[in-house]
Amino acid sequence: MIKCVTFDLDDTLWAVDPVVEQANRTLFDWLHSNAADFTRMFSLHDLPELRRQVLQAHPDISHSVTQIRLKLLEAGLTRAGYPPQRVRQLADDAFEVFLEARQQVDFFEHALALIDRLHKQGYQLGALSNGNADIHRVGLGEHFDFQFNADGVGSEKPDPLMFHQMLHHTGLRPEQVVHVGDDPVTDIKGAQNAGVWSIWVNLKGADWTGEAPADREVQCLSQIDAAIESIRQEAESRATL
Repeated sequence: MIKCVTFDLDDTLWAVDPVVEQANRTLFDWLHSNAADFTRMFSLHDLPELRRQVLQAHPDISHSVTQIRLKLLEAGLTRAGYPPQRVRQLADDAFEVFLEARQQVDFFEHALALIDRLHKQGYQLGALSNGNADIHRVGLGEHFDFQFNADGVGSEKPDPLMFHQMLHHTGLRPEQVVHVGDDPVTDIKGAQNAGVWSIWVNLKGADWTGEAPADREVQCLSQIDAAIESIRQEAESRATL
């Protein structure tokens, strides 16, 4: 019996690129007012190169967008000439500005209605994300029961650790959980690695680029209810064999 539905967040329930672009602009506006030497030395276009340099120097944090962002800010502020204690404070403050702006998302059509329906149907709902969106700050806290992300877990999907921690948290077996996500590798392969049912959210009608296909595919979030019901029926028929 299916008891829990987990969701990826970015590009599954909302488009992430516009969110991050706006958050970066908000960040640079704050830096211009509070750390002008940073913005005199760097522009928005320099962020990818700073990120590359941070990952080259700290490959152990590659799973965490939060730690990468903090290290990026610290590196830039240091190069801009700020002293170490000031660097740490500015980086922390700047990151909070970015993180708050990063929670300002525009949900895809049908997303909130879908989540409300599943919640009312009694499913446990959870978020499994490689990013740093917060279910409470984006407005999902009343409907979602839990959240795991790569920064807290210590590894990112498709590593099954996040799924294993979810199963331990819920006390459920893999066959009682459906994971919904947009990425053929991080979401679908990750779910498969943990033995969890999977639904591929293919809003753009793209060709499948992964390995083994998902258990179900939808091209609109309004189709997820039917996909979960189809999986539920299949799961119950298997259980009787």
